[in-house]
Amino acid sequence: MRGGAAVSENPYVVSAFRRTLPVRLKPDTSYMRCLLAFGLAAALSGSLAAQRAGQQPPASPRAIAPYDFTGHWVSVVTEDWRWRMMTPAKGDYASVPLNADAARVADTWDPARDEAAGEQCRSYGAPAIMRVPGRLHITWQDDATLRIDTDAGSQTRLLRFGVPGSDPKSGSDPAVAAAPTWQGQSIALWESSGGGRRRSAPVLGGSLKVITTGMRPGYLRKNGVPYSADAILTEYYNGTHEDNGDAWLIVTTVVQDPRYLNGRFFTSSHFKKLPDASGWKPTPCTGR
Repeated sequence: MRGGAAVSENPYVVSAFRRTLPVRLKPDTSYMRCLLAFGLAAALSGSLAAQRAGQQPPASPRAIAPYDFTGHWVSVVTEDWRWRMMTPAKGDYASVPLNADAARVADTWDPARDEAAGEQCRSYGAPAIMRVPGRLHITWQDDATLRIDTDAGSQTRLLRFGVPGSDPKSGSDPAVAAAPTWQGQSIALWESSGGGRRRSAPVLGGSLKVITTGMRPGYLRKNGVPYSADAILTEYYNGTHEDNGDAWLIVTTVVQDPRYLNGRFFTSSHFKKLPDASGWKPTPCTGR
């Protein structure tokens, strides 16, 4: 000690009261290992606690929607005029991949019989409703359910996201045990476009995929072209914005039916966004 100041030649120093005595200690490696282990455990515990405290519930389908489909839309018919803007003649099922059984059913179409049986909504089921000329009103019923109302036929579709136990490939929803309906059970999911850096979150594209099952048998076209209760409907919804400010909705529909179709039946329907509800006029189903 020089000038009353303590001088240490070793990092391990023992101090007592106001005097500091240099003491040479033999390093205790087991003690250091314990300190290191304790410090590491404390750091990990703090990190895990912070993660638990910072965990947030997953964002809702509404919050992560890559495109806003809500609003009023009107169908713009630029193709298949003879099958969409008027009721085609019995036996006119061109371009639909019907098998022989389906053709026989189509050839027996009788709209008066459907009306008498209360089945006039057969051509307004989920596989056909987007082809019926008219208006759509799309809203969020809740943060996980997109709702589509049609003025033609006064139909309502509910597209449910993330239903527990549902199978996005088949559209099956064990939470809904109701009898088949015209609009069936629809399971929806946002399509990811992939891309981005490795391990980064997927970049959502502008496509909504919907799979529908559990539908009542109905018609793909007004003139009795049938689909069965075994049909599976897959749809892709895409939105665009044009340079002139117009917004468009394109719905691509794929119908598969092992009972009545030899292959997949594709259609594409276009809708233009409207500024308000002007022209919205719900009407009942008609059989002819």
